[in-house]
Amino acid sequence: MIRAALLTTCGTPPTIADRPEPVPADGAVAVTVEAVPITPLDVLCASGTSYFGPPSTPYVPGVQGVGRLADGTPVWFGTSAGMRSGVDGSMATTVTVPTVDVVTLPAGVPLTLLAALGLSAVAAHAALTHAGGLAAGEQVIVLGAGGVVGQAAVQLALLGGARRVIAVARSAAARARAEELGAAVTVPLLPDDDVASMADRLRHAADGPVDLVLDPVFGVPAAAALRVLRPGGRLVNLGSAAGATAPIESAVLRSGTLRMIGYTNNGLSTAERAAALTVVAGHAAAGRLTVDHEIVPFDAIADAWARQDAGTTAGRIVLAL
Repeated sequence: MIRAALLTTCGTPPTIADRPEPVPADGAVAVTVEAVPITPLDVLCASGTSYFGPPSTPYVPGVQGVGRLADGTPVWFGTSAGMRSGVDGSMATTVTVPTVDVVTLPAGVPLTLLAALGLSAVAAHAALTHAGGLAAGEQVIVLGAGGVVGQAAVQLALLGGARRVIAVARSAAARARAEELGAAVTVPLLPDDDVASMADRLRHAADGPVDLVLDPVFGVPAAAALRVLRPGGRLVNLGSAAGATAPIESAVLRSGTLRMIGYTNNGLSTAERAAALTVVAGHAAAGRLTVDHEIVPFDAIADAWARQDAGTTAGRIVLAL
């Protein structure tokens, strides 16, 4: 028998239960799980309100995790739990995963940190490079720099050759953390911000042309950042934490011949995702990349899940199995 987090009713936290040990089918491999993040996607899928539709219950949630193969090889793996009926996820002591969804990790990578980075760091890396075309010497604005994607993006932009990163975040603590992670300057996101006032603060913070904006938030911040992009500049959107719509003016886009690019990890091929994870893991193993995270015992999943659902976490919650 194994221990697994079992979600029986949409909208409620999972509970720990004993289940039969899974047996790998052809083309799959068994993984002994060491750490699993609780991500916003996990909670959204389990709510029954995602665009994937209500999941079939009961099921084991968890769209990603890290662990070891039978020979001790460290791996990251992904699942479609909550997005496809009949699929169990990563929140179990042992899982079986299609071999194509398993990525071998370099020796020495801290597995709990890699769990915290996971697909959020993949999104930041791919949005900057694959979608945004980051070039050496460019100045980058990172919106939502207090979140896991934003924290990773600040570091990955600099590792990718950006000459300067401007980080935007709500709290003073998040802005201070962004500076610790390498941001040259930070800009506050204020509750009563309008597009013009925020754009003015971004212009003041910029040192020369702004080439690229990484945008996990949309809303007013995205509209403001568009106003300070150089002609031909790019904004890559990968989220809507500040609003599902944004007050964007046609004249701003046309006068600057600007490009707005939508990004999702679902657009990556398996090989592209594995390549991005390999880059992320290499930086983590070398001590060049981190994000704030909290390690929680597996038995405390109900409380940790509720905190993630309520948005009261500081960084990523990682379950230690």
